[in-house]
Amino acid sequence: MVEIGQLKFDAAGLIPAVVIDDISKKVLTLAYMNRESLEISMREGRTCFYSRSRQELWRKGETSGNVQHITSIQADCDNDALLVTVRKDGPACHLGRDSCFEDKLYGEKQGFYLADLYQLLAERKSNPKEGSYTSYLYEKGLEKILKKLGEEATEVVVAACARDRKETVYELADLMYHALVLMAQMDIPPWEVLDELASRHVIDKKTKQEKMT
Repeated sequence: MVEIGQLKFDAAGLIPAVVIDDISKKVLTLAYMNRESLEISMREGRTCFYSRSRQELWRKGETSGNVQHITSIQADCDNDALLVTVRKDGPACHLGRDSCFEDKLYGEKQGFYLADLYQLLAERKSNPKEGSYTSYLYEKGLEKILKKLGEEATEVVVAACARDRKETVYELADLMYHALVLMAQMDIPPWEVLDELASRHVIDKKTKQEKMT
């Protein structure tokens, strides 16, 4: 564990804080904290930064409602930068974007995140789009979604039994898509499923330790 007193704030009393999404691990923004804003963030469980331009503290989402709920704060190996992991209520960027880092400077590869796909599917549910397969599934309702999910699961099994790796990957993608559609239909955010998996991992680890002793 690192104590606040061990952190290396710069000459202006600031330390850079890289904020990432707890689910997708996407980088959301780069901001700065001073000791006071860091203490507030840890006490309230939501991000509070220090504005270098306005020379004042500001709580993310105070006016926009786009609050960032902190799940962890880590210091780097030199104790002069922070990694803040959050679950956000809305866009991280003041321009209304999901992340401040969406303008590409170099490279061709585009990032892809399941959390972004889930968000798109949830938007299709609330705002149907003509010709959209996803909107069609929501229009038909839960029974249709479950039927498709079952069909895709069967197709994964068939492809895997045939030892067809390429086809298995293809069918797994279909299965994951329909699973996300079901999650959005039932208002189950990805983090709930991840938390369930994490809890099982801890239990399994403890069980293994008990068996070993």
